[in-house]
Amino acid sequence: MSVLSDLRRLSAAEEFFTYLDVTYDPRILNVARLHILRRMGEYVAREASAEQDDDAARQRCRAHLEMAYADFVARTPIEERVFKVHKDAVRGAAPKTAKQTFIPLSTLK
Repeated sequence: MSVLSDLRRLSAAEEFFTYLDVTYDPRILNVARLHILRRMGEYVAREASAEQDDDAARQRCRAHLEMAYADFVARTPIEERVFKVHKDAVRGAAPKTAKQTFIPLSTLK
């Protein structure tokens, strides 16, 4: 088995940290687990996928997980805006004004 195929079989964020031997604070992981794993995936995808031996691949994945984790130690998930919903929240978000309807008191019974 290769490191990448092993990582594909993991499901919990804690498993990724354990498998790659990266220390973490459970309080940070409980808040940003999906964000951290998504960011790690972005880092891996940016890097050219040259054929590497298993040890080099493990070190590369470990470094990417450490970088992703560090992003969320320094900033919150909302500040990092990894997911589309957070990106869309600031993209062209002009404050919406509520449309007011006037109902005269005399019409109420």
